[in-house]
Amino acid sequence: MSADFPFTFGIEEEFFLVNARTRGLMARVPKTYLKACRKRLGDVVAPELLQSQVEIATPILHDFDEAAATLDACRAGLAEVAEGMNYRLVAAGTHPSSHWAQLEATEKPRYARLMADFGIVGRRNVLCGLHVHVAVPHGVDRVIVMNGVMRWLPVFLALSTSSPFWNRHLTGLLSYRQVAYDEWPRTGIPEFFRDQADYDAFVARLVAAGTMRDASFLWWAIRPALRYPTLELRIADACTRAEDTLIIAALYRCLVRALVRDPSLAVPHDAHTRRLIDENRWRAKRDGMEAQFIDERDGSVKPLTAWLDELLAITAPDRAALGADRVLGRLPTLLSRGSSAHAQLQAYEQARDGGASHDEALRAVVDWLIPRTTQKIGSDERIDTRA
Repeated sequence: MSADFPFTFGIEEEFFLVNARTRGLMARVPKTYLKACRKRLGDVVAPELLQSQVEIATPILHDFDEAAATLDACRAGLAEVAEGMNYRLVAAGTHPSSHWAQLEATEKPRYARLMADFGIVGRRNVLCGLHVHVAVPHGVDRVIVMNGVMRWLPVFLALSTSSPFWNRHLTGLLSYRQVAYDEWPRTGIPEFFRDQADYDAFVARLVAAGTMRDASFLWWAIRPALRYPTLELRIADACTRAEDTLIIAALYRCLVRALVRDPSLAVPHDAHTRRLIDENRWRAKRDGMEAQFIDERDGSVKPLTAWLDELLAITAPDRAALGADRVLGRLPTLLSRGSSAHAQLQAYEQARDGGASHDEALRAVVDWLIPRTTQKIGSDERIDTRA
């Protein structure tokens, strides 16, 4: 690895658009909204599979100050345009009170094919995620790096959980988005491919069989990007707070750099490893930051904090090189206040304890989500919730 390789990165965030009065999910986002957002923010704005959703994809980012400014500006821009049209912007893995049957698909050829191929599974995809791309140096095999990252995937999910509700119900899980996403083919934890050539051979077989058009139809929790020389993290729920997005992006960027710098940091895998990762993913779906993860090296069970301590230890040189310590200095704050899922459940229970009906309590959750979606990175929790 060249010492001056920058490990540039990019962030994709998906959002819901809600009715300002009812707090319900919009069945259809007007084209005028997308047009106004693009006029303000440029081509970083795109529609998603369902017309209740909108996505931002940042330009190539070089440092965390640039990333923070970009995330804040994009969220503020989307929200301000929405408010001018009597909508509100919400960042969460699922919308607390939405029902998938009421929503419409986006009119794009790719999405039309998805709906035709997957039927009700496509219509139920009322889910918002966070994707982080990190560039890998030319000549470094991205799939081998991916193999090293995979044991850490449940950690990123645990930090991001924001989907405790589904179709107006309490799910008993903190990331129902990951459960719903498992309905799709080619999702979850990928295989341990030998290298990029082995991965490409698998893609070629599926394309030849008519299963998919290209590798972008592999929706695994991590994958080598098709269009960019990056490794794309896909497991995380959409983070309500932009600060949480930045923390996850910083951890992931440092981990990728560490595995490129020292491939021996990757833990050897065997026939059990993928299933153990999937068991840990289930624990992250259910328990979030309170999950106890199985260490495949010795079978021990350790809390999330122990895994984070190890991750921070192995990435110490990379945190220094990338200037990540200022961002990751906020990690204890994230751990102490919990993820968005914890806060949503607390908002719901507080409303119910105060005499609210189930529907009123779900609205209270949306009321909590709206101002925090545009809370600037580094600001405190004192928020005027009269959104």
